[in-house]
Amino acid sequence: MPSAPVLTTRALNRALLARQLLLDRVAGSAAGTIEHLVGMQAQVPTDPYVALWSRLKDFRPAELEDLIRQRSAVRGPLMRTTLHLTTADDFLALRPVMQPVLERGFMTGSPFGRRLSGMDLDALLAYGRELLEERPRTTAELGKLLHERWRDRDATALSYAVRYLVPVVQVPPRGLWETSSQAAWTTVESWLGRPLSPTPSTGAVVLRYLGAFGPASVMDVQAWSWLTRLRSIVEDLRPRLRTFRDEAGRELFDLPDAPRPGPDTPAPVRFLPQFDNLLLSHADRSRVVRDAFRQRLLSNGNQTFGSVLVDGFVAATWKLLRNKRPSRPSTLRITPLERLGRAELAAVETEGGRLLALLAQGGGDVQVLPIEA
Repeated sequence: MPSAPVLTTRALNRALLARQLLLDRVAGSAAGTIEHLVGMQAQVPTDPYVALWSRLKDFRPAELEDLIRQRSAVRGPLMRTTLHLTTADDFLALRPVMQPVLERGFMTGSPFGRRLSGMDLDALLAYGRELLEERPRTTAELGKLLHERWRDRDATALSYAVRYLVPVVQVPPRGLWETSSQAAWTTVESWLGRPLSPTPSTGAVVLRYLGAFGPASVMDVQAWSWLTRLRSIVEDLRPRLRTFRDEAGRELFDLPDAPRPGPDTPAPVRFLPQFDNLLLSHADRSRVVRDAFRQRLLSNGNQTFGSVLVDGFVAATWKLLRNKRPSRPSTLRITPLERLGRAELAAVETEGGRLLALLAQGGGDVQVLPIEA
């Protein structure tokens, strides 16, 4: 059999940018884009707004706010146990597939499972569900009520057991653009008035991942989802897929008709939020983050900043500095990670100015720091 074609790092970069709608802003809806991307990481409430702004023509934050208020989009734990924004339909389909991830995350990936060793979890989850369906509650409020029944157990562990193991979502105003609140939770079935999908399909989720992030290896799919033992699932799908290899020889899978633009396709400057799945959804992230910058981006301690793509790769970070006095302008501070040419710097400043107009109604300044020696 002929060997699979080899895709260079730049070819993989351009394919990923095309799937992620970062080569050209598209005239799509917020709901359609959220579904195409198989959800958007959302533990920072404003992140999805910035992510959609970078992908859609004429995006207005009110469009996403309306989806959340009308319960057409929800925010809850899914891939990698992290909070994601999805459409309501997608959450009902994805949550049963990701249930093993959340169970493993609670039992072995957090300290809370060990604190509840030997406990009747079924009784705990049933009572926790009852409390959350009575009305939305914060984690602290839920823990206090659970602790009143199980006084020999840690209140935080009790509340997190419910948050991990019961399908829950955060309710607005949390997640809105200009108004927020403490995170309050209820069950997704109560919030949407519909049950979870009775026929969850891991294979269907893998195909959707490839449509948004491919070409990709089995390890890439597992890095995005934290699902394990996906090799057999992908092998079952192999007759429906096209295969490639990267420059290291790893086998990659893809949808046959998915876009794979040439490696010389122009890639405009794009600003990404602090947590964007573009940066978090592959075991090998070299297709978008150069090795020299990876640790700085992914191990940033208490710093909070977004990323700037130049020629398709992360080349700078950004942070909005809001002035505490409303009369004073905000500053969008951009820190290059590598030396940028004059035209690249101009493009970064121009796109940064557009982002600043979205983030700061009072306007402000774009500040590009000198590159560190």
